Amino acid sequence: MTTLITGANRGIGQALMGLYADAGEPVIGTHRAADAGTMYELDVTDPASHAALAARLGDRPIDLLVCNAGVFLDKGQTLAGGYPADMWEQMFAANVTGVFLTIQHLLPHLQRANAGKIAIISSQMASHTRAPGGSYIYRASKAAALNLGRNLATDLAPEGIAVGIYHPGWVRTDMGGDSADISMEESAAGLAARFAELSLETSGCFLTWDGQEHPY
Repeated sequence: MTTLITGANRGIGQALMGLYADAGEPVIGTHRAADAGTMYELDVTDPASHAALAARLGDRPIDLLVCNAGVFLDKGQTLAGGYPADMWEQMFAANVTGVFLTIQHLLPHLQRANAGKIAIISSQMASHTRAPGGSYIYRASKAAALNLGRNLATDLAPEGIAVGIYHPGWVRTDMGGDSADISMEESAAGLAARFAELSLETSGCFLTWDGQEHPY
C-alpha cells in the first residue's frame, strides 16, 4: 500500500512519513523544495506543480493520500488592523485550494488503487461548536476544508474512494507551540490508526486523532 503525504518535511507530516517508513510501507512525502529519494517537490498552491507531480508518479497507484500541507499565518493578528487581504488569499490558497488541487490531480492514481482513501487534516478550529474568537482566517480555511471533505465523500463514493477529515490534536510543533498537549509521534500514531479504519461506511467522518467523533 503506497501512501502519499503532502507537507511531509516537518511537523505531523514528517512524523507520519517516519511512521510508515519504519513499518516498511511505501511512502512518498512532498514539500515545496525539490529533494531526492522519497521526497517529491509540490507547491500545493501551484497547478503546474501538481501536474508535474502527477506526471512524475506515472501510472503508480496511490492507496492513501494524506492532505496535510497547510499554513497558519494569522496567529496574533488583531481585528482592528490585522488580517490583511493578501493573508486571506495565501492561507486559502494553501489550506483549501491546495487540498482540492491535490485531490483533483491525484484522483487517477487513487482510482488505480483498490479502495483508495483520502485523509484531510483539518482542525477542531473548523467546528462551529468552537468559537472563542481570533485566528479568523485559519478557522475559516479549516472549516472550508472540512466542508470540502464532506462533499468529496459524497461524490467519490461511487468511485470506491473513502474520505475522512481529521483533527490531529494540539500537537507540539512549530505551529502548535511547546505548551501543546501531545507529541508529533502520538498524533501520527493516532491518525494512522484512524486512516486504517476509514472505509466507505465511515466516509465523510470528522474525527479527532484518538478516534472521537467531532461535531461539525
